[in-house]
Amino acid sequence: MSSDSSSAAGDGGEQAVSAAGTSAGYDKQKEKARVSRTSLILWHAHQNDAAAVRKLLEEDPSLVHARDYDKRTPLHVASLHGWIDVVNCLIEFGADVNAQDRWKNTPLADAEGARKQKMIELLKSHGGLSYGQNGSHFEPKPVQPPIPKKCDWEIEPAELDFSNAAMIGKGSFGEIVKAYWRGTPVAVKRILPSLSDDRLVIQDFRHEVDLLVKLRHPNIVQFLGAVTERKPLMLITEYLRGGDLHQYLKEKGGLTPATAVNFALDIARGMTYLHNEPNVIIHRDLKPRNVLLVNSSADHLKVGDFGLSKLIKVQNSHDVYKMTGETGSYRYMAPEVFKHRKYDKKVDVFSFAMILYEMLEGEPPFANYEPYEAAKHVSDGHRPTFRSKGCTPDLRELIVKCWDADMNQRPSFLDILKRLEKIKETLPSDHHWGLFTS
Repeated sequence: MSSDSSSAAGDGGEQAVSAAGTSAGYDKQKEKARVSRTSLILWHAHQNDAAAVRKLLEEDPSLVHARDYDKRTPLHVASLHGWIDVVNCLIEFGADVNAQDRWKNTPLADAEGARKQKMIELLKSHGGLSYGQNGSHFEPKPVQPPIPKKCDWEIEPAELDFSNAAMIGKGSFGEIVKAYWRGTPVAVKRILPSLSDDRLVIQDFRHEVDLLVKLRHPNIVQFLGAVTERKPLMLITEYLRGGDLHQYLKEKGGLTPATAVNFALDIARGMTYLHNEPNVIIHRDLKPRNVLLVNSSADHLKVGDFGLSKLIKVQNSHDVYKMTGETGSYRYMAPEVFKHRKYDKKVDVFSFAMILYEMLEGEPPFANYEPYEAAKHVSDGHRPTFRSKGCTPDLRELIVKCWDADMNQRPSFLDILKRLEKIKETLPSDHHWGLFTS
């Protein structure tokens, strides 16, 4: 082969490689743009911005079928909030009124769950059917027992003594009561009998049991067993006499820096364990009510309530996931969750920052806002104001890092632990923590 022909062949090869690279780059860019538009339409549907939703659909009609990690469509989001104009626009562009999310819920099931009467009537007028949590299930076959295999931790209901039961908390799916198991006080999460056949409730219950079985750590509430073969379904954990951090802060107000740091260390230890790769557990609802005090002396804290947690196998330490937006409690919610954007374990770091702020300031972040408005304010870039003299410069710097708008800039809980240990060395210890400090 002559040098000319060799050169020409080389040029052709380079051009082919270049073209392939350009094509790959274009595909990557195209995929990035598609993901961005998906997030946008979900966000605008959530914000009740019918004009923005219409503009996006005029540019790309296929976005009417956009779905997030949990297979929820813009119609699911708008129906849940009762946004009539947005739903009319989506239906006009051909939205599937009976689209099902991963729990088999339709938009109508969401509207019924949120008791949006006008939305219920609108969706029914367009042929909307109710599956999932609030309606007849899509699959007529009987629901299998949550965990049919007899396990070491399966508890016989007769072993639980409710004769002196005391209510700890109540929710839409059930209640948490203090009871006794073989003479030991325990916390029992009891699913309402009327919901014991509900697919979504069973799935969430089973998911929480499956998670708790795997967890073993001094700063994580200890799982003792569950009732899965009889009704009502029950989940049994250790009973912590000190109550929750929410109630403690309500009574005590702002904590001293030393106490706040010791509390924060316990929370961070539990969260470091949960965030350990490759099997990362994202809590997604870290808030004072879900942080429990072992006793009235408040000398040890544990993280609890894993009803909204996600267990994710991490292939890459920088993996982010498209999960359900608006999961958790608005006041402590990371902006990327509120905006229905991709997120990772750093959402828990944001919530931790809000809790640490509350411990030092003695009041919840944006206490003068309703929870939803507080989350919206945060998503617009605002952060709570530091007023307490007890918030040292080091603690303030850590909080600001942890609630950074860019989740990639937030430290890991392992880094947070190291920072807190250093800060602790500079602070005088509180008396009642003396036994636990070296």
